[in-house]
Amino acid sequence: MTSSDILAFISALGGMEAIKWGLNWLVNRKTEARRSEAGVNSLENENHRQQVNWLEERIVQRDTRIDALYNELHKEQTEKQEWINRCHEAEITCKELEAKRCFIRGCPNRQPPSEY
Repeated sequence: MTSSDILAFISALGGMEAIKWGLNWLVNRKTEARRSEAGVNSLENENHRQQVNWLEERIVQRDTRIDALYNELHKEQTEKQEWINRCHEAEITCKELEAKRCFIRGCPNRQPPSEY
C-alpha cells in the first residue's frame, strides 16, 4: 500500500475528523477510563450511603421497640413486686393474729373482741 492508498482509505472513513478522533482516543483513553471508573465509584459510594442510612433507621426503630419492651417489662415487674408486698403484709398480719389468738371464751383482752 502506498501513501496515497492510505490517505484515500482514511478519507473514506471520515477524513480529518477520523484522524482527530483517533488521536483523541489515543491521547485520552486513560483519562476516559479514569472518568468512567470515578463515575462508577461515585455511584457505588452513593449506594453504600443509602444502605447505611437505611440500616441506621432500622437500628433506631429497633431501639425504640426495645425501649418500649423494657418499659413494659419494668412496669410489670413493679406491679408484681407490689402484689408480693401486699401478700407478705397479709401473711404477716395473719401470723400476728394467730399469735394473739385467745382461746378463752369471754376474755376481755381478746383481739378482736368477740360478743360471747
